[in-house]
Amino acid sequence: MTRRFNFGAGPAAMPEVVLEEVQQELLDWNGMGLSVMEISHRSPEFIEIAKQAESDFRDLLDITDNYAVLFLHGGATLQNAMIPLNLSPEGGTADYVNTGHWAKRSISEAKKYTDVKIAASSEDKNFTYFPKQSSWSLSKNTAYVHITPNETIGGLRFKDIEDSEVPVVADYSSGILSEVIDVSKFSLIYGGAQKNIGPAGLGFAIIKRELLGKAQSITPTMLNYSEMHEGESMYNTPPTFGWYVAGKIFKWLKSMGGVSEMEKINNKKAKKLYSFIDQSDFYENKINKEDRSIMNIPFQLNNEDLNSKFLEESRNSGLLALKGHRSVGGMRASIYNAMPEEGVDALVDFMETFEKERS
Repeated sequence: MTRRFNFGAGPAAMPEVVLEEVQQELLDWNGMGLSVMEISHRSPEFIEIAKQAESDFRDLLDITDNYAVLFLHGGATLQNAMIPLNLSPEGGTADYVNTGHWAKRSISEAKKYTDVKIAASSEDKNFTYFPKQSSWSLSKNTAYVHITPNETIGGLRFKDIEDSEVPVVADYSSGILSEVIDVSKFSLIYGGAQKNIGPAGLGFAIIKRELLGKAQSITPTMLNYSEMHEGESMYNTPPTFGWYVAGKIFKWLKSMGGVSEMEKINNKKAKKLYSFIDQSDFYENKINKEDRSIMNIPFQLNNEDLNSKFLEESRNSGLLALKGHRSVGGMRASIYNAMPEEGVDALVDFMETFEKERS
């Protein structure tokens, strides 16, 4: 079977070597005569899987002991409610930076549990730039400021955050493990696993321990970070298979040289695709160059009548899931860690041929 290149935003491409290892172990994990999906999450065997995954995750991101690491249900979306419930007191205020679709989703959910103020927004230019940190207007006594450092749909990226007296919360769903970040600049980093970590359904949270135990009284048990921490992410049955696969992907990343090496690879892949788009009169990326994502690269065909043909022919060429999100249209190539450079080369070759045939 010939595998094809998956440019989907998530569930996304996974390392082939990891998929092969999972396949080999699927019916008989570690000689137990059982699938890992059949092992109790309370068993010593699975607890060891969980502990090793956390240890490797900490190593990859250089997470210090003053942070708790949680693996949770519900991806990032559930945590849009958890964050204000846990970090903002009843009647409190929280600031949000509005940079597009996922920031808006976070804002909408947070408004149910706290008074949301918009610290900055790039809506004035159709979310084609990320507001500089110096422009953020933070509320007095705000509980935290929330950012979305990588907008999966819009293709925006925010990289170099400065020290902040206000706790910074970041949705790193589509950027985690793709480039080096300084975890100490943040009070809470969270996200879904289905981009760079593993199967959909698993979420993660990296939270300063000093923020635990401050949840509003109405907070459901399953949405309480402190309860999840005390239960070692096993208050109830966790998404065990996703956790197991995540552990294997962490090992794969370490074998690749860690996050610093992945950042080099990802920058190289992104540069190839952006360079081709920028020299073309046929394709366009509208994002401010210094704010472009290295994970999600949206682009438009100058002749939108060709969109359906582009998608049909690219799929026939083994290049899948290139359709842009319905809110922005056009195309989008998500080139997460598991997307090999060969996939980007194949996409550029196809785009060049498609353009030449219609010029």
